[in-house]
Amino acid sequence: MAEVDLAGSLSAADIEAIGYGHRTATVSPTGWKRLRSAEAYLQRLVDERRQVYGVTTGYGPLATSRIDPSASRTLQRNLVYHLCSGVGEPLSRCHTRATLGARIASVTRGHSGVTPAVVERLLAWLEHDVVPEVPAIGTVGASGDLTPLAHVARALMGEGRVCINGGEWEPADAAQRRLGWEPWTLDGKDAIALVNGTSTTAGICAVNGAGAERAAGVCAVLGMVYAELLGGHAEAFQPAIGAVRPHPGQMRAHAWLTALAEDSQRLQPWTGTPPRLTEGQEAVLPDQPLPQDPYSIRCLPQALGAVLDSITFHNQTVASELDAASDNPLLFPDEGRVLHGGNFFGQHLAFAADALNNAVVQLALHSERRISRITDSTRSGFPAFMQPRQTGLHSGFMGAQVTASALVAEMRTGAHPASIQSIPTNADNQDIVPMSTRAARQAATNLDHLQRILAIEALVLAQGLELADGVGFSSSARRTLGWVRELAPPLEDDRPLAEEIARVAAALATPYQAHRLVAGLPGAPPGPAS
Repeated sequence: MAEVDLAGSLSAADIEAIGYGHRTATVSPTGWKRLRSAEAYLQRLVDERRQVYGVTTGYGPLATSRIDPSASRTLQRNLVYHLCSGVGEPLSRCHTRATLGARIASVTRGHSGVTPAVVERLLAWLEHDVVPEVPAIGTVGASGDLTPLAHVARALMGEGRVCINGGEWEPADAAQRRLGWEPWTLDGKDAIALVNGTSTTAGICAVNGAGAERAAGVCAVLGMVYAELLGGHAEAFQPAIGAVRPHPGQMRAHAWLTALAEDSQRLQPWTGTPPRLTEGQEAVLPDQPLPQDPYSIRCLPQALGAVLDSITFHNQTVASELDAASDNPLLFPDEGRVLHGGNFFGQHLAFAADALNNAVVQLALHSERRISRITDSTRSGFPAFMQPRQTGLHSGFMGAQVTASALVAEMRTGAHPASIQSIPTNADNQDIVPMSTRAARQAATNLDHLQRILAIEALVLAQGLELADGVGFSSSARRTLGWVRELAPPLEDDRPLAEEIARVAAALATPYQAHRLVAGLPGAPPGPAS
Protein backbone atom coordinates (compact mmCIF):
# COMPACT_ATOMS: atom_id res chain seq x y z
CA MET A 1 0.00 0.00 0.00
CA ALA A 2 1.38 3.40 -1.02
CA GLU A 3 2.37 5.84 1.73
CA VAL A 4 1.39 9.47 2.29
CA ASP A 5 3.97 11.62 4.06
CA LEU A 6 1.78 13.84 6.21
CA ALA A 7 4.71 16.16 6.86
CA GLY A 8 5.06 16.83 3.13
CA SER A 9 3.02 18.67 0.52
CA LEU A 10 -0.49 17.21 0.37
CA SER A 11 -3.50 17.14 -1.92
CA ALA A 12 -7.19 16.53 -1.31
CA ALA A 13 -6.77 13.10 -2.89
CA ASP A 14 -4.02 12.22 -0.38
CA ILE A 15 -6.26 12.90 2.60
CA GLU A 16 -9.24 11.20 0.99
CA ALA A 17 -7.08 8.08 0.47
CA ILE A 18 -6.22 8.11 4.18
CA GLY A 19 -9.89 8.66 5.02
CA TYR A 20 -10.90 5.53 3.12
CA GLY A 21 -7.86 3.57 4.27
CA HIS A 22 -6.49 3.20 0.75
CA ARG A 23 -3.07 4.59 1.65
CA THR A 24 -0.84 4.40 4.71
CA ALA A 25 -0.03 7.54 6.71
CA THR A 26 3.56 8.26 7.70
CA VAL A 27 5.70 11.19 8.84
CA SER A 28 9.11 11.79 7.29
CA PRO A 29 12.29 12.33 9.35
CA THR A 30 12.00 16.04 8.54
CA GLY A 31 8.57 16.11 10.16
CA TRP A 32 9.81 14.37 13.31
CA LYS A 33 12.72 16.79 13.53
CA ARG A 34 10.35 19.76 13.35
CA LEU A 35 8.13 18.22 16.03
CA ARG A 36 11.05 17.68 18.41
CA SER A 37 12.41 21.17 17.83
CA ALA A 38 9.06 22.81 18.61
CA GLU A 39 8.58 20.64 21.70
CA ALA A 40 12.01 21.57 23.05
CA TYR A 41 11.40 25.27 22.42
CA LEU A 42 8.05 25.12 24.21
CA GLN A 43 9.64 23.39 27.19
CA ARG A 44 12.23 26.15 27.35
CA LEU A 45 9.48 28.77 27.43
CA VAL A 46 7.69 26.89 30.20
CA ASP A 47 10.88 26.50 32.21
CA GLU A 48 11.42 30.25 31.91
CA ARG A 49 7.83 30.80 33.05
CA ARG A 50 6.97 32.75 29.91
CA GLN A 51 3.41 33.79 29.16
CA VAL A 52 2.15 31.52 26.38
CA TYR A 53 -1.56 31.49 25.62
CA GLY A 54 -3.24 28.23 26.54
CA VAL A 55 -0.11 26.93 28.24
CA THR A 56 0.36 29.41 31.08
CA THR A 57 -2.95 31.27 30.65
CA GLY A 58 -6.62 30.42 30.61
CA TYR A 59 -8.62 30.20 27.38
CA GLY A 60 -10.63 32.69 25.35
CA PRO A 61 -11.88 35.58 27.48
CA LEU A 62 -10.44 33.75 30.52
CA ALA A 63 -6.89 34.31 29.27
CA THR A 64 -6.64 37.05 31.88
CA SER A 65 -5.88 34.23 34.32
CA ARG A 66 -2.21 33.27 34.59
CA ILE A 67 -1.69 29.56 35.18
CA ASP A 68 1.35 28.14 36.94
CA PRO A 69 3.14 25.43 34.91
CA SER A 70 2.56 22.99 37.74
CA ALA A 71 -1.13 22.99 36.78
CA SER A 72 -0.41 22.25 33.14
CA ARG A 73 -2.00 18.81 32.99
CA THR A 74 -5.16 20.01 34.69
CA LEU A 75 -5.35 22.99 32.31
CA GLN A 76 -4.98 20.79 29.22
CA ARG A 77 -7.47 18.23 30.50
CA ASN A 78 -10.04 20.89 31.34
CA LEU A 79 -9.72 22.41 27.88
CA VAL A 80 -10.74 19.08 26.41
CA TYR A 81 -13.50 18.58 28.95
CA HIS A 82 -15.25 21.90 28.47
CA LEU A 83 -15.05 21.61 24.69
CA CYS A 84 -16.45 18.07 24.58
CA SER A 85 -19.95 19.41 24.08
CA GLY A 86 -20.65 18.13 20.57
CA VAL A 87 -24.08 16.87 19.58
CA GLY A 88 -25.69 14.98 16.73
CA GLU A 89 -24.68 11.93 14.77
CA PRO A 90 -20.95 11.11 14.74
CA LEU A 91 -18.81 11.98 11.75
CA SER A 92 -18.34 9.13 9.30
CA ARG A 93 -15.34 6.84 9.54
CA CYS A 94 -13.89 8.44 6.41
CA HIS A 95 -14.35 12.01 7.65
CA THR A 96 -12.92 11.17 11.07
CA ARG A 97 -9.85 9.47 9.63
CA ALA A 98 -9.41 12.42 7.27
CA THR A 99 -9.57 14.69 10.32
CA LEU A 100 -6.79 12.72 12.01
CA GLY A 101 -4.64 12.89 8.88
CA ALA A 102 -5.18 16.63 8.50
CA ARG A 103 -4.37 17.29 12.17
CA ILE A 104 -1.13 15.30 11.99
CA ALA A 105 -0.23 17.27 8.86
CA SER A 106 -0.79 20.58 10.62
CA VAL A 107 1.21 19.91 13.78
CA THR A 108 4.14 18.36 11.87
CA ARG A 109 4.81 21.76 10.27
CA GLY A 110 6.73 22.37 13.49
CA HIS A 111 4.91 25.37 14.94
CA SER A 112 2.54 23.70 17.41
CA GLY A 113 4.70 22.26 20.20
CA VAL A 114 2.73 19.04 20.59
CA THR A 115 4.49 16.06 22.16
CA PRO A 116 5.80 13.86 19.32
CA ALA A 117 4.41 10.77 21.05
CA VAL A 118 0.90 12.17 20.50
CA VAL A 119 1.57 12.08 16.75
CA GLU A 120 2.90 8.53 17.09
CA ARG A 121 -0.37 7.49 18.74
CA LEU A 122 -2.52 9.17 16.06
CA LEU A 123 -0.52 7.44 13.33
CA ALA A 124 -1.04 4.14 15.15
CA TRP A 125 -4.77 4.86 15.27
CA LEU A 126 -4.81 5.26 11.49
CA GLU A 127 -2.80 2.07 11.04
CA HIS A 128 -5.14 0.03 13.25
CA ASP A 129 -8.30 1.88 12.11
CA VAL A 130 -9.14 3.23 15.56
CA VAL A 131 -11.87 5.82 14.97
CA PRO A 132 -13.01 8.04 17.85
CA GLU A 133 -16.67 8.99 18.20
CA VAL A 134 -16.86 12.64 17.09
CA PRO A 135 -20.28 14.36 17.14
CA ALA A 136 -20.77 16.35 13.95
CA ILE A 137 -22.30 19.53 15.42
CA GLY A 138 -20.77 22.01 17.85
CA THR A 139 -18.12 24.07 16.08
CA VAL A 140 -18.32 27.45 14.37
CA GLY A 141 -14.87 27.17 12.78
CA ALA A 142 -13.62 30.30 14.49
CA SER A 143 -10.93 29.08 16.83
CA GLY A 144 -10.63 26.15 14.53
CA ASP A 145 -12.68 23.01 14.97
CA LEU A 146 -12.50 23.08 18.75
CA THR A 147 -15.39 20.77 19.57
CA PRO A 148 -14.83 17.87 17.16
CA LEU A 149 -11.08 17.91 17.76
CA ALA A 150 -11.68 17.92 21.53
CA HIS A 151 -13.59 14.66 21.13
CA VAL A 152 -10.51 13.25 19.38
CA ALA A 153 -8.33 14.40 22.28
CA ARG A 154 -10.79 12.94 24.77
CA ALA A 155 -10.45 9.52 23.18
CA LEU A 156 -6.65 9.82 23.35
CA MET A 157 -7.11 10.33 27.08
CA GLY A 158 -9.00 7.04 27.23
CA GLU A 159 -12.44 8.61 27.60
CA GLY A 160 -15.43 8.51 25.28
CA ARG A 161 -15.79 5.78 22.69
CA VAL A 162 -13.98 4.46 19.65
CA CYS A 163 -14.60 1.76 17.09
CA ILE A 164 -11.94 -0.46 15.53
CA ASN A 165 -12.09 -1.69 11.95
CA GLY A 166 -15.67 -0.52 11.63
CA GLY A 167 -16.85 -2.51 14.65
CA GLU A 168 -19.18 -1.48 17.45
CA TRP A 169 -18.48 1.54 19.65
CA GLU A 170 -16.54 0.62 22.79
CA PRO A 171 -14.87 2.52 25.64
CA ALA A 172 -11.70 4.23 24.42
CA ASP A 173 -9.57 3.11 27.37
CA ALA A 174 -10.42 -0.59 27.01
CA ALA A 175 -9.93 -0.50 23.22
CA GLN A 176 -6.51 1.12 23.48
CA ARG A 177 -5.33 -1.19 26.22
CA ARG A 178 -6.36 -4.17 24.12
CA LEU A 179 -4.01 -2.83 21.44
CA GLY A 180 -1.23 -2.43 24.00
CA TRP A 181 -1.51 1.32 24.62
CA GLU A 182 -2.15 3.23 27.80
CA PRO A 183 -4.48 6.25 27.58
CA TRP A 184 -2.47 9.42 26.96
CA THR A 185 -2.04 12.17 29.57
CA LEU A 186 -2.04 15.54 27.80
CA ASP A 187 0.59 17.99 29.00
CA GLY A 188 2.34 21.18 27.94
CA LYS A 189 0.56 22.37 24.79
CA ASP A 190 -0.83 18.97 23.76
CA ALA A 191 -4.52 19.74 24.15
CA ILE A 192 -4.56 23.18 22.60
CA ALA A 193 -2.30 22.01 19.76
CA LEU A 194 -4.76 19.21 19.03
CA VAL A 195 -7.99 21.20 19.18
CA ASN A 196 -7.05 24.70 18.02
CA GLY A 197 -7.00 24.20 14.26
CA THR A 198 -9.02 23.72 11.08
CA SER A 199 -8.36 20.02 10.61
CA THR A 200 -11.92 18.65 10.75
CA THR A 201 -13.00 21.14 8.10
CA ALA A 202 -9.88 20.49 6.04
CA GLY A 203 -10.34 16.72 6.27
CA ILE A 204 -14.00 16.81 5.21
CA CYS A 205 -13.21 19.33 2.46
CA ALA A 206 -10.46 17.06 1.13
CA VAL A 207 -12.85 14.11 0.88
CA ASN A 208 -15.46 16.38 -0.74
CA GLY A 209 -13.03 17.80 -3.27
CA ALA A 210 -11.68 14.46 -4.44
CA GLY A 211 -15.18 13.00 -4.64
CA ALA A 212 -16.57 16.01 -6.51
CA GLU A 213 -13.86 15.75 -9.16
CA ARG A 214 -14.80 12.12 -9.83
CA ALA A 215 -18.50 13.05 -9.84
CA ALA A 216 -17.76 15.66 -12.51
CA GLY A 217 -16.10 12.93 -14.56
CA VAL A 218 -19.15 10.70 -14.11
CA CYS A 219 -21.35 13.59 -15.27
CA ALA A 220 -19.25 13.88 -18.42
CA VAL A 221 -19.61 10.15 -19.10
CA LEU A 222 -23.38 10.13 -18.47
CA GLY A 223 -23.84 13.38 -20.36
CA MET A 224 -22.25 11.81 -23.42
CA VAL A 225 -24.45 8.71 -23.17
CA TYR A 226 -27.45 11.04 -23.03
CA ALA A 227 -26.20 12.95 -26.09
CA GLU A 228 -25.73 9.70 -27.99
CA LEU A 229 -29.21 8.46 -27.11
CA LEU A 230 -30.72 11.71 -28.44
CA GLY A 231 -28.51 11.83 -31.53
CA GLY A 232 -26.80 15.05 -30.52
CA HIS A 233 -24.35 17.07 -32.60
CA ALA A 234 -20.66 16.34 -32.03
CA GLU A 235 -19.89 19.88 -33.15
CA ALA A 236 -20.64 21.38 -29.72
CA PHE A 237 -17.81 19.38 -28.14
CA GLN A 238 -15.07 20.62 -30.51
CA PRO A 239 -11.99 21.82 -28.57
CA ALA A 240 -11.77 24.92 -30.79
CA ILE A 241 -14.87 26.25 -29.04
CA GLY A 242 -13.10 26.06 -25.70
CA ALA A 243 -9.88 27.49 -27.10
CA VAL A 244 -11.58 30.82 -27.85
CA ARG A 245 -13.03 30.95 -24.33
CA PRO A 246 -9.97 29.73 -22.49
CA HIS A 247 -11.25 28.88 -19.04
CA PRO A 248 -9.12 25.91 -17.95
CA GLY A 249 -12.12 23.87 -16.84
CA GLN A 250 -13.99 24.36 -20.10
CA MET A 251 -10.96 23.35 -22.14
CA ARG A 252 -10.62 20.26 -19.94
CA ALA A 253 -14.32 19.47 -20.44
CA HIS A 254 -13.96 19.74 -24.22
CA ALA A 255 -11.02 17.33 -24.08
CA TRP A 256 -13.07 14.87 -22.02
CA LEU A 257 -16.12 15.04 -24.25
CA THR A 258 -14.15 14.85 -27.48
CA ALA A 259 -12.43 11.70 -26.22
CA LEU A 260 -15.76 10.18 -25.16
CA ALA A 261 -17.35 10.96 -28.53
CA GLU A 262 -14.43 9.73 -30.63
CA ASP A 263 -15.80 6.31 -31.57
CA SER A 264 -19.51 7.08 -31.40
CA GLN A 265 -21.64 6.49 -34.49
CA ARG A 266 -24.76 7.84 -32.81
CA LEU A 267 -23.79 11.49 -32.72
CA GLN A 268 -24.39 13.66 -35.75
CA PRO A 269 -20.90 14.14 -37.14
CA TRP A 270 -19.27 17.51 -37.56
CA THR A 271 -18.23 17.96 -41.18
CA GLY A 272 -16.29 21.20 -40.77
CA THR A 273 -18.49 23.26 -43.10
CA PRO A 274 -22.16 24.27 -42.78
CA PRO A 275 -24.60 22.47 -45.11
CA ARG A 276 -25.97 24.28 -48.15
CA LEU A 277 -29.55 25.48 -48.36
CA THR A 278 -31.81 23.57 -50.76
CA GLU A 279 -31.75 24.93 -54.32
CA GLY A 280 -34.99 26.61 -55.36
CA GLN A 281 -36.56 26.44 -51.94
CA GLU A 282 -39.27 28.83 -50.81
CA ALA A 283 -38.26 31.95 -48.90
CA VAL A 284 -39.15 30.11 -45.70
CA LEU A 285 -38.93 26.33 -45.40
CA PRO A 286 -40.48 25.46 -42.02
CA ASP A 287 -40.25 22.41 -39.78
CA GLN A 288 -36.71 21.35 -40.67
CA PRO A 289 -34.44 19.51 -38.20
CA LEU A 290 -32.90 21.71 -35.55
CA PRO A 291 -29.23 22.43 -36.35
CA GLN A 292 -28.42 22.75 -32.65
CA ASP A 293 -29.24 20.70 -29.58
CA PRO A 294 -30.93 21.72 -26.31
CA TYR A 295 -28.59 23.26 -23.80
CA SER A 296 -28.34 20.04 -21.77
CA ILE A 297 -26.25 18.74 -24.70
CA ARG A 298 -24.91 21.83 -26.42
CA CYS A 299 -23.76 23.66 -23.26
CA LEU A 300 -22.36 20.60 -21.48
CA PRO A 301 -18.72 21.72 -21.97
CA GLN A 302 -19.49 25.17 -20.58
CA ALA A 303 -21.51 23.95 -17.61
CA LEU A 304 -19.08 21.16 -16.78
CA GLY A 305 -16.11 23.47 -17.33
CA ALA A 306 -17.37 26.00 -14.80
CA VAL A 307 -17.84 23.19 -12.29
CA LEU A 308 -14.31 21.93 -12.90
CA ASP A 309 -12.88 25.39 -12.30
CA SER A 310 -14.80 25.65 -9.03
CA ILE A 311 -13.48 22.24 -7.97
CA THR A 312 -9.94 23.33 -8.83
CA PHE A 313 -10.30 26.48 -6.71
CA HIS A 314 -11.65 24.40 -3.84
CA ASN A 315 -8.93 21.77 -4.01
CA GLN A 316 -6.13 24.33 -4.30
CA THR A 317 -7.47 26.04 -1.17
CA VAL A 318 -7.63 22.69 0.62
CA ALA A 319 -4.06 21.84 -0.42
CA SER A 320 -2.81 25.16 0.99
CA GLU A 321 -4.63 24.47 4.26
CA LEU A 322 -3.21 20.95 4.50
CA ASP A 323 0.28 22.42 4.18
CA ALA A 324 -0.42 24.99 6.91
CA ALA A 325 0.03 25.32 10.66
CA SER A 326 -3.47 26.36 11.70
CA ASP A 327 -3.36 26.68 15.50
CA ASN A 328 -2.51 29.40 18.03
CA PRO A 329 -0.08 30.40 19.38
CA LEU A 330 2.54 29.52 16.78
CA LEU A 331 6.07 28.62 17.83
CA PHE A 332 9.08 29.56 15.70
CA PRO A 333 11.95 27.64 17.35
CA ASP A 334 14.66 28.71 14.91
CA GLU A 335 13.84 32.38 15.47
CA GLY A 336 13.05 32.15 19.16
CA ARG A 337 9.60 33.67 18.68
CA VAL A 338 6.03 32.98 19.75
CA LEU A 339 3.29 34.62 17.70
CA HIS A 340 -0.32 34.88 18.76
CA GLY A 341 -2.71 35.19 15.84
CA GLY A 342 -5.66 33.63 14.05
CA ASN A 343 -4.55 30.91 11.63
CA PHE A 344 -7.33 28.77 13.10
CA PHE A 345 -9.93 31.02 11.42
CA GLY A 346 -11.51 28.84 8.74
CA GLN A 347 -12.71 31.50 6.28
CA HIS A 348 -10.68 30.24 3.31
CA LEU A 349 -12.17 26.79 3.66
CA ALA A 350 -15.66 28.18 4.28
CA PHE A 351 -15.64 30.13 1.03
CA ALA A 352 -14.17 27.19 -0.87
CA ALA A 353 -16.72 24.73 0.57
CA ASP A 354 -19.62 27.00 -0.34
CA ALA A 355 -18.26 27.36 -3.87
CA LEU A 356 -17.94 23.59 -4.16
CA ASN A 357 -21.47 23.17 -2.84
CA ASN A 358 -22.79 25.43 -5.61
CA ALA A 359 -20.88 23.39 -8.19
CA VAL A 360 -22.24 20.11 -6.82
CA VAL A 361 -25.80 21.46 -6.94
CA GLN A 362 -25.24 22.55 -10.54
CA LEU A 363 -24.13 19.03 -11.52
CA ALA A 364 -27.31 17.72 -9.95
CA LEU A 365 -29.49 20.23 -11.81
CA HIS A 366 -28.06 19.13 -15.14
CA SER A 367 -28.43 15.45 -14.30
CA GLU A 368 -32.06 15.94 -13.27
CA ARG A 369 -32.79 17.81 -16.52
CA ARG A 370 -31.28 14.98 -18.53
CA ILE A 371 -33.42 12.45 -16.66
CA SER A 372 -36.51 14.57 -17.26
CA ARG A 373 -35.98 14.91 -21.02
CA ILE A 374 -34.93 11.33 -21.73
CA THR A 375 -37.94 9.89 -19.84
CA ASP A 376 -40.42 12.21 -21.59
CA SER A 377 -41.53 10.39 -24.71
CA THR A 378 -42.69 13.60 -26.41
CA ARG A 379 -39.17 15.03 -26.26
CA SER A 380 -36.93 11.98 -26.45
CA GLY A 381 -38.64 9.54 -28.81
CA PHE A 382 -38.12 6.77 -26.26
CA PRO A 383 -41.00 4.97 -24.52
CA ALA A 384 -42.54 6.93 -21.68
CA PHE A 385 -40.34 6.65 -18.58
CA MET A 386 -38.23 4.10 -20.45
CA GLN A 387 -40.90 1.37 -20.06
CA PRO A 388 -41.72 -0.24 -23.42
CA ARG A 389 -43.88 -3.10 -22.11
CA GLN A 390 -47.57 -2.47 -21.45
CA THR A 391 -46.99 1.20 -20.72
CA GLY A 392 -49.66 2.37 -18.32
CA LEU A 393 -49.87 -0.95 -16.62
CA HIS A 394 -46.16 -0.48 -15.92
CA SER A 395 -44.77 2.97 -15.14
CA GLY A 396 -41.04 2.34 -15.51
CA PHE A 397 -38.85 5.09 -14.06
CA MET A 398 -41.70 7.52 -13.37
CA GLY A 399 -41.25 7.35 -9.60
CA ALA A 400 -37.45 7.53 -9.86
CA GLN A 401 -37.73 10.66 -12.01
CA VAL A 402 -39.82 12.32 -9.29
CA THR A 403 -37.24 11.27 -6.70
CA ALA A 404 -34.53 13.04 -8.73
CA SER A 405 -36.63 16.22 -8.65
CA ALA A 406 -37.11 15.85 -4.90
CA LEU A 407 -33.38 15.43 -4.39
CA VAL A 408 -32.69 18.64 -6.29
CA ALA A 409 -35.12 20.42 -3.96
CA GLU A 410 -33.24 18.99 -0.97
CA MET A 411 -29.96 20.23 -2.42
CA ARG A 412 -31.24 23.70 -3.21
CA THR A 413 -32.50 24.04 0.35
CA GLY A 414 -29.02 23.07 1.53
CA ALA A 415 -27.26 25.48 -0.83
CA HIS A 416 -27.58 28.63 1.27
CA PRO A 417 -24.00 29.76 1.98
CA ALA A 418 -22.75 28.89 5.44
CA SER A 419 -19.69 31.15 5.19
CA ILE A 420 -21.73 34.32 5.82
CA GLN A 421 -23.65 33.01 8.83
CA SER A 422 -21.45 34.59 11.51
CA ILE A 423 -22.90 34.38 15.04
CA PRO A 424 -20.80 36.07 17.77
CA THR A 425 -19.97 33.70 20.61
CA ASN A 426 -17.49 33.03 23.44
CA ALA A 427 -18.43 36.17 25.42
CA ASP A 428 -17.91 38.12 22.18
CA ASN A 429 -14.24 37.09 22.08
CA GLN A 430 -15.17 35.25 18.88
CA ASP A 431 -17.16 38.21 17.56
CA ILE A 432 -16.87 37.01 13.96
CA VAL A 433 -16.92 33.35 12.97
CA PRO A 434 -16.67 31.65 9.52
CA MET A 435 -18.90 28.58 10.00
CA SER A 436 -16.39 26.64 7.92
CA THR A 437 -17.16 23.19 9.30
CA ARG A 438 -20.84 23.68 8.61
CA ALA A 439 -19.98 24.67 5.03
CA ALA A 440 -17.91 21.50 4.57
CA ARG A 441 -20.58 19.25 6.07
CA GLN A 442 -23.25 20.90 3.92
CA ALA A 443 -21.23 20.24 0.77
CA ALA A 444 -20.71 16.63 1.88
CA THR A 445 -24.45 16.12 2.30
CA ASN A 446 -25.16 17.54 -1.13
CA LEU A 447 -22.43 15.40 -2.67
CA ASP A 448 -24.27 12.36 -1.26
CA HIS A 449 -27.51 13.60 -2.84
CA LEU A 450 -25.72 14.16 -6.16
CA GLN A 451 -24.59 10.52 -6.17
CA ARG A 452 -28.23 9.47 -5.75
CA ILE A 453 -29.36 11.58 -8.71
CA LEU A 454 -26.48 10.28 -10.85
CA ALA A 455 -27.48 6.75 -9.83
CA ILE A 456 -31.01 7.33 -11.12
CA GLU A 457 -29.61 8.79 -14.34
CA ALA A 458 -27.25 5.85 -14.80
CA LEU A 459 -30.12 3.37 -14.40
CA VAL A 460 -32.32 5.30 -16.84
CA LEU A 461 -29.59 5.69 -19.46
CA ALA A 462 -28.62 2.02 -19.21
CA GLN A 463 -32.24 1.16 -19.98
CA GLY A 464 -32.10 3.53 -22.95
CA LEU A 465 -28.94 1.89 -24.29
CA GLU A 466 -30.65 -1.50 -24.25
CA LEU A 467 -33.82 -0.15 -25.85
CA ALA A 468 -31.62 1.21 -28.65
CA ASP A 469 -29.97 -2.23 -28.97
CA GLY A 470 -26.58 -0.70 -28.14
CA VAL A 471 -25.88 -0.19 -31.85
CA GLY A 472 -23.34 2.47 -32.79
CA PHE A 473 -22.67 3.65 -29.28
CA SER A 474 -19.24 4.69 -28.03
CA SER A 475 -17.02 2.32 -26.11
CA SER A 476 -17.56 4.55 -23.07
CA ALA A 477 -21.34 4.09 -23.34
CA ARG A 478 -20.96 0.33 -23.61
CA ARG A 479 -18.60 0.31 -20.62
CA THR A 480 -21.13 2.35 -18.65
CA LEU A 481 -23.88 -0.12 -19.48
CA GLY A 482 -21.73 -3.01 -18.27
CA TRP A 483 -20.90 -1.15 -15.06
CA VAL A 484 -24.57 -0.49 -14.30
CA ARG A 485 -25.61 -4.05 -15.09
CA GLU A 486 -23.17 -5.38 -12.49
CA LEU A 487 -25.33 -3.56 -9.93
CA ALA A 488 -28.88 -3.70 -11.29
CA PRO A 489 -30.76 -5.71 -13.96
CA PRO A 490 -32.85 -4.15 -16.74
CA LEU A 491 -36.26 -2.83 -15.74
CA GLU A 492 -38.91 -5.03 -17.37
CA ASP A 493 -41.94 -5.35 -15.10
CA ASP A 494 -42.23 -2.63 -12.45
CA ARG A 495 -40.37 -3.35 -9.22
CA PRO A 496 -39.16 -1.34 -6.21
CA LEU A 497 -36.06 0.65 -7.20
CA ALA A 498 -35.03 2.13 -3.86
CA GLU A 499 -32.41 -0.50 -3.08
CA GLU A 500 -30.96 -0.39 -6.59
CA ILE A 501 -30.69 3.41 -6.50
CA ALA A 502 -28.93 3.13 -3.14
CA ARG A 503 -26.59 0.43 -4.45
CA VAL A 504 -25.57 2.38 -7.55
CA ALA A 505 -25.20 5.60 -5.52
CA ALA A 506 -22.94 3.81 -3.04
CA ALA A 507 -20.81 2.56 -5.92
CA LEU A 508 -20.54 6.07 -7.38
CA ALA A 509 -19.42 7.34 -3.97
CA THR A 510 -16.73 4.63 -3.75
CA PRO A 511 -13.44 5.86 -5.24
CA TYR A 512 -12.54 2.59 -6.95
CA GLN A 513 -15.97 2.03 -8.49
CA ALA A 514 -16.39 5.62 -9.70
CA HIS A 515 -12.87 5.62 -11.11
CA ARG A 516 -13.78 2.64 -13.30
CA LEU A 517 -16.25 4.89 -15.11
CA VAL A 518 -13.93 7.88 -15.58
CA ALA A 519 -10.53 6.23 -15.99
CA GLY A 520 -10.52 6.76 -19.77
CA LEU A 521 -10.86 10.53 -19.58
CA PRO A 522 -7.74 12.58 -20.49
CA GLY A 523 -6.21 13.69 -17.20
CA ALA A 524 -8.84 11.65 -15.35
CA PRO A 525 -9.54 12.38 -11.67
CA PRO A 526 -7.13 10.39 -9.50
CA GLY A 527 -7.98 6.86 -8.50
CA PRO A 528 -8.07 5.56 -4.92
CA ALA A 529 -4.37 4.64 -4.78
CA SER A 530 -3.00 7.55 -6.85
